[in-house]
Amino acid sequence: MNCHSLAGVKVMCAMSGGVDSSVAALLLKEAGHEVVGVTMKLWGGDSDTGCCSVSDVDDARRVAQQLDIDHLVFNFGDDFNEHVVDPYVQAHAAGVTPNPCIECNRSVKFARLAERADLLGFDAVATGHHANIGRTADGRLTLERGHDDKKDQSYVVHMLDQAQLARTMFPVGGMDKTDVRARAAEIDLRTADKPDSQDVCFITSTGGRTTFLGDRIEFRPATVVDTTGATVGRVESVEMVTVGQRKGLGLPGGGPKRYVVDVNVPNQVVTVGDDADLLRAGVDVVATTWIDAPVDGDVLVQCSAHGTPMPATIATAGTDVSVVWHDPQRRIAPGQSVVFYDLANLRVLGGGVATG
Repeated sequence: MNCHSLAGVKVMCAMSGGVDSSVAALLLKEAGHEVVGVTMKLWGGDSDTGCCSVSDVDDARRVAQQLDIDHLVFNFGDDFNEHVVDPYVQAHAAGVTPNPCIECNRSVKFARLAERADLLGFDAVATGHHANIGRTADGRLTLERGHDDKKDQSYVVHMLDQAQLARTMFPVGGMDKTDVRARAAEIDLRTADKPDSQDVCFITSTGGRTTFLGDRIEFRPATVVDTTGATVGRVESVEMVTVGQRKGLGLPGGGPKRYVVDVNVPNQVVTVGDDADLLRAGVDVVATTWIDAPVDGDVLVQCSAHGTPMPATIATAGTDVSVVWHDPQRRIAPGQSVVFYDLANLRVLGGGVATG
């Protein structure tokens, strides 16, 4: 759904302080909507890499002033801690590799924000995500890839259902990122040249995951073994190891490349092997949600934000999905999001979480 849909409605535009959401607000206003910019204060701790710093809030406020729209700040810190930060810590403690940005979209940006919009009488919520909303011939809503392949964010908003899509707008979804920056530069928006956020907002660039998690859980060492069970190394914290990892495993240099193929947190054992040892015939997916109805059969499957979609056949049983690759693929780390697309690689069908 672009910004010209539902013309003349009252729209709450989530403004992160980045260029995409800044231009989203601009386009909405130009389309004749009544626009109010909203910045969510999510993380109260140190932040220098994501979208929750004091400077980001200030950038959003200044852009709203330039666009002559009202700007509000909502504090959803408690929700963020409950649904994003705490599960992130618990997942690492259990040897699972979480995707906190997707959980933030699910539980905060497209849940709590929508609730607040309802309470305040808004007709729609808009964000700066590079994704699109369309319709089928029979009127059902579709979630589609953004126009800019390199910036497509349909993967991270795959959890939206029909009711949510009906009240969501993605104004920049039909634009290339270069055009987004050009529009911002035309009116000298302060965010025109601002770099994109690349990292988890509550993980600082200086301390990283090790410092963040080390302050919250007790790290335990682990023995590194090869596929025969022979000890080949040691790591100081099994909670910091993920499937597919190659570096930081205490292995001697000069040998063949070896990757983590399994992490056994209870037994404090990490197994490494070569690239072929990572290959799997399929992956089991749980907690699956669908854009519309559940799907069975041949699809394309994407397992990271900018990963290559691979052909597979899926079988659905409730919220569980069994994925069988057409050609063996590298094992997906438990906890990562697995998203299903149609065979045209355009529409999101649904997605869930890999169990291993």
